[in-house]
Amino acid sequence: MRELTAFPRDGDTLIGTFDDAPGTTGLLIVSGGNELRCGAHRGMALLAADLAAAGIPVFRFDRRGIGDSDGANRGYQNSGPDIAAAARKFRTLAPHMKRVVGFGNCDAATALALFHRDAGIDALVLANPWIGGEEDDMPPASAIRSHYAQRLRDPRQWLRALSGGMDIAKAIKGLRKASSKSKQPTNPIAAQMAVAMVDTPRTILLAQRDNTAIRFEHAWHEPDIVHRRDTDSHSFARAGDGDWLRAQILAAIGAADPGTAPAR
Repeated sequence: MRELTAFPRDGDTLIGTFDDAPGTTGLLIVSGGNELRCGAHRGMALLAADLAAAGIPVFRFDRRGIGDSDGANRGYQNSGPDIAAAARKFRTLAPHMKRVVGFGNCDAATALALFHRDAGIDALVLANPWIGGEEDDMPPASAIRSHYAQRLRDPRQWLRALSGGMDIAKAIKGLRKASSKSKQPTNPIAAQMAVAMVDTPRTILLAQRDNTAIRFEHAWHEPDIVHRRDTDSHSFARAGDGDWLRAQILAAIGAADPGTAPAR
């Protein structure tokens, strides 16, 4: 059963959606950027319904200043109290839950990594975590190397270059960055995430050809097992992506609660 609900946060009213189910481990979905709780292409709404049908309670919400919720949008850096309020509401709606797993994509993944302890979240599923942009507005060097490696294997790209169909100046700039041997500085956001997640069970999911995911993987030096999907869709919206994402989340929930045996 799906229920629309409201809960307070420092004088503002936040809106969430609860999908009820009998499981003792629930999933709290946190939206990234300015994305509504339904997700890109309604992906999070569909995921919630599917997981609830498999016996897993799910709660998703609009943080302050987004969608149906009141207040000012102050970005993911200040979303910790919103996440904590949502987790409290989730536990109130599903008092039979013993554990909560947090799931977020992009800067929602970053926010969960940084603020999950204050929210009492037991485990994390982090998809394509956001660790900041590039100063030169270009993809990270690792993404450029991957991009050009694929192009060099395609004879059509050689013909396109010879016929003037390629921006040579941009290609040269990219190649210079990709070939740079300078040592990459430690990413401060990644470093903060690593400290905040010490001893927290987590699953990291990456869209293999997404620049945000590539940038994260290049900066992440923790000994995590990373699950990769061969897609360029940041929101896992290509054919087959949704089934893969659902399977990874079910596995993470099962790991958080070995007694859980989701249906299907």
